[in-house]
Amino acid sequence: MVFYLLVGFDFVRLVFQGGYEALTSPLAILFTDLLIIIFIPALYLASKVVKDRPFSSYSSSRGGWNFKLYFKALVIPVILYIIYMGAYTAITGPEGTYNFSIAFLAVILISVPLQSIAEEYIFRGLIMQTLGSWFRIPVLVIVLQAIIFALGHGYNSIGVFETLISGLGFGFFAWKTNGIEVSSALHTANNFSVGLFVMLGLQASTSSPQLGEVAVTIVFLIMLFIIMYYVGKKTDWFGEIPENSQNVGLFNYE
Repeated sequence: MVFYLLVGFDFVRLVFQGGYEALTSPLAILFTDLLIIIFIPALYLASKVVKDRPFSSYSSSRGGWNFKLYFKALVIPVILYIIYMGAYTAITGPEGTYNFSIAFLAVILISVPLQSIAEEYIFRGLIMQTLGSWFRIPVLVIVLQAIIFALGHGYNSIGVFETLISGLGFGFFAWKTNGIEVSSALHTANNFSVGLFVMLGLQASTSSPQLGEVAVTIVFLIMLFIIMYYVGKKTDWFGEIPENSQNVGLFNYE
């Protein structure tokens, strides 16, 4: 409603109809980000109304959100995403239009991370825990939430498969760490890097990625998840998480 009043019906209609191809301006990205960011306060209010569990349990079963873990887990994927996307752009050539501005940079630095975290609250915080409370089979739940996550994005069939792989990785780390901080860091690194390269005109925002690009990205994602897991084990990211804890399952349903 606020955006309708501020920028008019035509802008909102253009963003909805244009899909990912319309996300080339800071205002368009901010609009779509806020549609997702609003789920965080919505979930908070719902938890206060229903009073079945504390809001903090949607972020982890380790006492709520851990900022230190989030920022620690953010460094490696941001660096690797930028290296990967830079190398891919150097080989294939730039595909977008240069759109750098202070407003665009501010959106990338502020609303994009919040949007990524909000998606993790939805898919790994709410949906995955809900499915886990029904089935209590981690592998099944991780696959189911990844399917829902993939179908929730408006990509073509190839793009949906790439998103499915991302959802599997995010779900695995959420399960392994009993929280969404690491998956949020991975999600933020992806969206931040894409936004940065779109702003600089090095890549174009599209809902129809090609097979070759997706295949290379999937290989990169698998390597990234392996590196993150290895580093997580070596740096004791997972040290406070009970191994094979059957009573908490995917987070905490008590």
